[in-house]
Amino acid sequence: MWMALFWGAFSSASLYVGQALAKPLGHRTRAVGLLMGFGAGTLLSAVAYQLVPQESLRHGIAPVLGFVGGAAAYYLGDLLIDSRGGEHRQRIKPSSEQAGEGSGAAMFLGALLDGIPEAFILGLTLALGGSLSLAFLAAIFVSNVPQGLAGTTSLEASGTTQQRIFWMWTGLTAACGVASLLGNALAGHLTGIAAPAEAFAGGAVLMMLADSMTPEAHQHGGRAVGLFTVAGFLVAGALSVIQ
Repeated sequence: MWMALFWGAFSSASLYVGQALAKPLGHRTRAVGLLMGFGAGTLLSAVAYQLVPQESLRHGIAPVLGFVGGAAAYYLGDLLIDSRGGEHRQRIKPSSEQAGEGSGAAMFLGALLDGIPEAFILGLTLALGGSLSLAFLAAIFVSNVPQGLAGTTSLEASGTTQQRIFWMWTGLTAACGVASLLGNALAGHLTGIAAPAEAFAGGAVLMMLADSMTPEAHQHGGRAVGLFTVAGFLVAGALSVIQ
């Protein structure tokens, strides 16, 4: 359980990397778009190989319902958060061009919505599989870098100080650690519904990718984003096969 807490927090700690890169890369929107495309590819691989593999579909209708339910839950949560000022949390745009856009609190809640499902499943799979999935961990870690970068610039634009952003990312990292710990602790009670639970997270992650991450990456990274997405998918897939 302590390992689940550690890895859950570690997977989200790359938000700090994104914050550190916000100043040198904040105006290089194409580079950030390409990085976000690579991160999207790693998460797509996680959905395909880890959260909704072919074996899960043999459990009948339950994983399908879980997948649709996860997508619907994310959609409704995202709709609520966007209406309160969190729609710019993954916006790739210099903070100087976003002045006054959005609410810092709503953006933080949106970041929680993006990160909690991944961390919960990380802890769940660690308990059920007996070992850490390097591919899934890498997918979460890499994808959080551009999210941390884009989130930092958006939060700055809403008037949030760097110190406050640091503590917000710290709170999010701690929350993801707790979510992973919770997934690990509940694994024994979810043995019969592990596949639907993973599919639920897969639907939420895929909805997030389609809703904001991939469109934002393509808008700023251009056609080359497709190549970077494929590269991210292959890297995460190779890690899954090697392990």
